[in-house]
Amino acid sequence: MGATDTIAAPATPPGTGGVAIVRVSGPGVARVAGAVAGGLPAPRRAVLRRFRDAAGEVVDTGLVLYFPGPHSFTGEDVLELHGHGGPVVTDLVLGAVLAAGARPARPGEFTERAFLNGRLDLAQAEAVADLIEAGSAQAARSALRSLEGALSRRLEGLAAGLTELRAWVEAALDFAEEEIDFLAEGEVARRTGALLADLARVEAEAAAGRVLHEGLTVVLAGAPNAGKSSLLNALAGRETAIVTHLPGTTRDVLREHLQIDGLPLHLVDTAGLREAADAIEAEGVRRARRELEAADRALVVVDDAVDPDVPGEVRRCLPPELALTVVHNKIDLTGREPGLEERGGVAHLWLSARTGAGLDRLREHLKAAAGYVPGAGLFSARRRHLEALARARGHLESAQAAAAAGAGELLAEDLRLAQQALGEITGEVTPDDLLGEIFSRFCIGK
Repeated sequence: MGATDTIAAPATPPGTGGVAIVRVSGPGVARVAGAVAGGLPAPRRAVLRRFRDAAGEVVDTGLVLYFPGPHSFTGEDVLELHGHGGPVVTDLVLGAVLAAGARPARPGEFTERAFLNGRLDLAQAEAVADLIEAGSAQAARSALRSLEGALSRRLEGLAAGLTELRAWVEAALDFAEEEIDFLAEGEVARRTGALLADLARVEAEAAAGRVLHEGLTVVLAGAPNAGKSSLLNALAGRETAIVTHLPGTTRDVLREHLQIDGLPLHLVDTAGLREAADAIEAEGVRRARRELEAADRALVVVDDAVDPDVPGEVRRCLPPELALTVVHNKIDLTGREPGLEERGGVAHLWLSARTGAGLDRLREHLKAAAGYVPGAGLFSARRRHLEALARARGHLESAQAAAAAGAGELLAEDLRLAQQALGEITGEVTPDDLLGEIFSRFCIGK
């Protein structure tokens, strides 16, 4: 199953439609075209042909398109057979192609070949899948910007700065007999600081792009009867959760997916956090704590008429590093006006899930917390991109410390590791198992 094989797969979704496309890529394209469609047409010109199986029987009639490599999506010879969009006829055409010497493509194998043949870097290849899976217009626009190289160009700028600095440091180390105290001049600290500032901007944009791609997972947590389910229903705009005056009504995890001005939001309603009264409620609390461990942010709902702050029993259940927003609910009963203020680094927001007062302010707060600006020129990003950027930042910070300590060899190594971390994003540096993990999540035919 190497890159010398000829691969084939439907490039359109399964089911019934007007047109179905079978895509073929590899060195055997001419052989497949001869067996199935009577030969290759002129490059990039649609020609009407009959499609025949191995026995010479006509299985469909449609258009044939030929894209000779290296000027094709995969960088190889590519053939597309555009036939009628039914599952049976598509299987017949695909079967004829496989009988002519092609093999079924693995998920993402066409895009993987585009990367291996230099048509796309790895960040652009991932953007192909992001564009296909986009859940909003803004997500599609950001994926398209990444596909066109927006993220890659930012990383190229960082890599160029690192290369220049590394060359300067390595030259000074190699010619130590010249007695140039390059560390004392402050130039390394200045350049490293500039690189860190630029990296911080890329990290912030990538974090917002990651949320746009994957969505923000927000868990509603709090004591029983604080109004978590009412808040879920209010944000969703429908009666998703059962709401009663009885504490402990919510026993299991409820999920709702919605958008706020194009920002995908995954809301998770959980059981009230308290000492459980029975085994069923105990399991609900256990599941609530599990959801909190995986969340991007928690909306900790408190009853404004009962608790001025988060009860200790609830606070003990919250992961220490989890971002929090304390939502003071039921202000329609206390007479408090909607508002937002910060206390000790934690946002506190007053609203009424029943009347809707303050909900718009909560929506704006969630967008701000995610770093999301509707219409901004974001690029799509993934968790692995953020992890690589964080490693690069850590190595640059270590390089600063090494420079301050006069440790030239350690400085050079930290700069090398920072550049390697950035190279993992675009695929210049590729761990052995990374490609298989990335492309296995693509759809077949892409």
